[in-house]
Amino acid sequence: MILTETTLAGIHFDNCLMNAAGVYCYDADELNQIQKSAAGTFVTKSATVVPRAGNPEPRYLSTPWGSINSMGLPNKGLPYYLDYVSQQQTLFPEKRYFQSITGFNIDEDEALLKQITDSDFNGLVELNLSCPNVPGKPQTGYDFETVEQILTRVFEVYEGPLGVKLPPYFDIVHFDQMAAILNQFPLAFINSVNSIGNGLTIDAATERVSIKPKHGFGGIGGDYIKPTALANVHAFYQRLKPEIQIIGTGGVKSGQDVFEHLLCGASMVQVGTALHKEGPQIFDRLTAELQTIMQQKGYNKIADFKGKLKYLD
Repeated sequence: MILTETTLAGIHFDNCLMNAAGVYCYDADELNQIQKSAAGTFVTKSATVVPRAGNPEPRYLSTPWGSINSMGLPNKGLPYYLDYVSQQQTLFPEKRYFQSITGFNIDEDEALLKQITDSDFNGLVELNLSCPNVPGKPQTGYDFETVEQILTRVFEVYEGPLGVKLPPYFDIVHFDQMAAILNQFPLAFINSVNSIGNGLTIDAATERVSIKPKHGFGGIGGDYIKPTALANVHAFYQRLKPEIQIIGTGGVKSGQDVFEHLLCGASMVQVGTALHKEGPQIFDRLTAELQTIMQQKGYNKIADFKGKLKYLD
């Protein structure tokens, strides 16, 4: 029997696959579709202190190699998602879920975590440090000093399993520096990577940019970012203490892509652009393709190959 189950922060998940925050998780209808799919769990939209409409449309475009978006964190506010997850915890007490949050400063991060602490939430929190699509707001994940300050404050006020979603890094020294910061804290996981920020695509016929916000600049996802995502997953797998597990995200549209993220050291794998294009039924296909690859290679479980990427002699 070929098993795609996994464990993260001591919590068992029947399948290593799930959605990425921002895709099929805006409201109860979308989350219900993920809940009914073959995904092992779901993560909510990155929730803010108050609901947000997000950036003006058009703000998302599928491209031949992936997608570009500048959504601007549209969400219904944290209380909405906590209420929804509370209902699911009652209906499916054996399952655990991920609540994504993002504050616009440390005080807001603390306020969001207090709401979670005061609720009956029993899952994992994903603190988003990497949204590249809010005008006037830099990606926190590239400010290493601020990341350290945020995590210091966060772990003074929150005791549950918590991880951070990171932007992609492109320099070896940045992997070293960020890992040194992350290793100071009792993080349950990192999620690597979010979209590559501030890409630009052009409509050839009209000679115009493809999306409206930020004069066409947006986050790039899909095939474009898979090599960068794999590099980030493996670089952090090499550098982080074993207690900090990794969720791999970026460029996943086939079972082979899932396999490679796991091979690089991911414990779970999230799907974004391909999920947006194909819908939640993609999890059936990806699971079957991953199981076929594992069977062909003689692997019965993810632990047989996770993190065992080979190098050239």
